[in-house]
Amino acid sequence: MRNYEIMFIVRPTLSEEDIKKIASNFQKTLETNGAKVTNVDAWGQKNLAYEIKVGNNTYKTGYYFVVNIEANNDKAIKEFDRLALISNDIIRHIIIKKED
Repeated sequence: MRNYEIMFIVRPTLSEEDIKKIASNFQKTLETNGAKVTNVDAWGQKNLAYEIKVGNNTYKTGYYFVVNIEANNDKAIKEFDRLALISNDIIRHIIIKKED
């Protein structure tokens, strides 16, 4: 099993209900593609280190989530990455492979 940590930032202009729904949908995407989610940590709204421009909008804050997963292969990681890149709701994300 490989361990990964994923951090993603959801845009702050959404309602709290929508933010939870987005996080839940991305978690389901990981599980559907064979990953086991071991921990989800919602950090809440935080200031960004720098302004992020997405489309016509500029964001100074975002809702941070950190997800730890275990996976036998990278199928779930690749699908998460693909969906996060095309999503207008995720303003940044990073995937880190943890060394055992």
